[in-house]
Formats: sequence, structure tokens, C-alpha cells
Amino acid sequence: MPFTLPPLPYDPGALAARGMQQETLELHHGKHHQAYVTALNGLIESKGLGGKTLEQIVSEAGQAGADGTPVLNQAGQHWNHILFWQVMSPSGGDDRIPGNLADKINGDFGGLQQFKDAFKQAGVTQFGSGWAWLIVDGAGKLKVTKTPNGSNPVATGEGTPILGVDVWEHSYYLDFRNRRPDYLSNFLDKLVNWEKVAELLEQGGLKSGQSA
Repeated sequence: MPFTLPPLPYDPGALAARGMQQETLELHHGKHHQAYVTALNGLIESKGLGGKTLEQIVSEAGQAGADGTPVLNQAGQHWNHILFWQVMSPSGGDDRIPGNLADKINGDFGGLQQFKDAFKQAGVTQFGSGWAWLIVDGAGKLKVTKTPNGSNPVATGEGTPILGVDVWEHSYYLDFRNRRPDYLSNFLDKLVNWEKVAELLEQGGLKSGQSA
């Protein structure tokens, strides 16, 4: 069964008032994300991916090193974007963070602003294309990390992602031109769906529900 592009959980124009224009979302979701899905489906037979879940494919490709890169480039980006769309909301940001998540952020980072500073720094300092992440590590502690290109913490084994932001230029260039720091600040302050992030914390991360 081929992988499919999941619909956005909101209208393509729903984030415009919060800094992500409809054109950006339509190109990013309908063109870029769809291209990763199409390319991944083209690898299913030749790479022996049939019957595997998306999470299995990403993890195994990450463990395979350079040999797994062609699969990870597509499967990782498919997984990454599924999470990315879900952790944004037309009513996001504004620091309305559920108590369980707020307590963890305060305990593991020393406060919300300290977390935001660390997350933004990870995104700014990711050279070239990639992602910044909030993960739960093996000890159950929240941690900020980053990965290049289509990789993610599922592939690297660092932990379970509960928040991720795309820092490939196509995610922000129409709205912020080359100002990646401004894009990251806007993401944190106006777009993050903290209720979804708290839900992922409680349920142990994203399960895409997709398999080859």
C-alpha cells in the first residue's frame, strides 16, 4: 500500500494571520511534502520496504548509515512534515501551555524563555537545511537537538520528538526571506500548538499510522 500525503489539519490560509502565508503552506505541503511521498513510494519495491511502518523505515534507514541515506531523505522528510503540520495551529503560540508540559519545561530548562532560546539557537545554527527538535530522551528528560536534511531523532536514536520545526529555506523564504531567526521566533510565539505538544508528551510521541 503506497504512502499518502495527509491533509492539513487546518485550511491553507488559516495560519496567514500568524505569519505563515497561504502560498507558503500550499507550496510546502502540496508540492514539497508531496514530492517526498512520491519519491518514497518509488523506493518501496527496490528497497524492500513493503509492510513496514513509516517509523520502522526511518529508524532502519538511520541505522544503515550512508547506505540508508536515499531512503532516509524521503521517509524522514515524510515523517518530519507529518509532525510539523500537527504542531502548528491557527490559535497557536501565546504561551498557553498545559500544566504537565509547562512543568517539564520549567524543570528541564529552567523556564519557558530558556527553552525558547535553546530551541531557536538550534534552528539558527543548523547549517544549511535541516530541523530543530524538542525531544524526550532515554532518561525521560526534555532536550533540544537538531538534525541535517531529512534526518530526525527517530533515525539517530536520540529520543522521541514532540516538537519540530523545518529550517529548510522553502519553509520560510516567502514570508521572512533570509531571516531564519525571525521565522523561528514567529513559530515559537505565534504558531506552536502547545496542546498537541503536551498530548505527544503524554502518549510517547507521534505514531504516523502509515505503512508501506
